[in-house]
Amino acid sequence: MPRTVEGQITMEKTPSYFVTNEAPQRIHSMAKDTKLIVVVRNPVTRAISDYTQTLSKKPEISTFEVLAFKNRTLGLIDASWSALRIGIYALHLESWMQYFPLSQILFVSGERLISNPAEELAKVQDFLGLQRIITDKHFYFNKTKGFPCLKKPEDTGAPRCLGKSKGRTHPKIDPDVIQRLRKFYKPFNAMFYQMTGQNFEWEKEELES
Repeated sequence: MPRTVEGQITMEKTPSYFVTNEAPQRIHSMAKDTKLIVVVRNPVTRAISDYTQTLSKKPEISTFEVLAFKNRTLGLIDASWSALRIGIYALHLESWMQYFPLSQILFVSGERLISNPAEELAKVQDFLGLQRIITDKHFYFNKTKGFPCLKKPEDTGAPRCLGKSKGRTHPKIDPDVIQRLRKFYKPFNAMFYQMTGQNFEWEKEELES
């Protein structure tokens, strides 16, 4: 990690840390006061997005429906498939809580990061002890991408939007498979809400969809 002088914050982003068994202990031994930010979203949507990303690189892979089940007739979900396993957030969080108190972990809602980015980033700025510089005026919603884009300060250039790998159209998934996955994740989501003290309302979102 680069040296950080007084008045600076060094940040590093690697999504796989959260699901890597060795990561909590290694980060704790390097810098036990590290603040952690975890962006989570509805695990069913996350799994489909994960699959969409893989599909773009490997068009020959099996369908989502085939990969999601050990035995579809019996309804046995294949929780060892990484696209599904990553979304069992409670399981991964247990490892982190052995080394870090919840006061050092901020959970950001992926859904609210899209629908209300300024509000989620206000929480991030507060968590990091920063002045609230980023506000509503720094964002506009790009309808083509389906994501908010960041405006450059004082209109100094083109807005910064997420790259081509983000906002891909998801393949159509059998509604029965989605329903089974929602049922599979429900107890894990409840456990995660309890552990974090936050209700991400993924079930409410599913009822509305």
